[in-house]
Amino acid sequence: MNELASGNDTAPTGWRVAVLGGGAWGTALALAMLRAGHFVRLYARDPETVAAIDRGENPRYLPGIALQPGIVATSNIQAALDGADCVLAVTPAQSLRTTLAAAKDQMPAGVPLVLCAKGIESETGALLSAIVEEILPLNPVAALSGPSFATDVARGLPTAVVVAARDEALAADLAARFSAENLRCYSNDDLIGVEIGGALKNVFAIAAGAVAGAETRASAQAAMVTRSST
Repeated sequence: MNELASGNDTAPTGWRVAVLGGGAWGTALALAMLRAGHFVRLYARDPETVAAIDRGENPRYLPGIALQPGIVATSNIQAALDGADCVLAVTPAQSLRTTLAAAKDQMPAGVPLVLCAKGIESETGALLSAIVEEILPLNPVAALSGPSFATDVARGLPTAVVVAARDEALAADLAARFSAENLRCYSNDDLIGVEIGGALKNVFAIAAGAVAGAETRASAQAAMVTRSST
């Protein structure tokens, strides 16, 4: 696995990016794409969320954070996908299959789809990339993941993430295009590893909280975190 860091000094910009999902993470990534120089359309199912974003805030998911002009919000998935150069899927893991089924007939062939949610489909045990490959076999799949919080990304605070794809060149290109002043994107070709790591993160976090709650000391807590990552 090779991992590369990408800044935005020479990053190509100007893509038309469709963001599927109007929650906290979807809105934050829409802002990040805007800062990286892209034209952004955001799809949200809830018309009230669309109207709020058009007014400059997403009070339900990111209260108190002003959204800079430039994000075009819509509750019409076809309008969001029309002419897109890249699609970010930011719906919850358990909603991904439904969202992709709705997008299937409007999805431009060959356009990369970037998974931005963490998880495994509960009914089938499938990784999210497998769902994409099943429903959208003509679209290359990548995943964006990392130790990041929606509020930090939305505020433009320094954050690092990884973009992974089986095609290393695709991962590097996406990382370069997504990087902005305070968003550092690394790239690698371990798509499955990034997906599994993201899916297990919350499990390990709960376990770490349980160990801390048992009034153990730092040694036991460090042991749990270390063993969970090996």
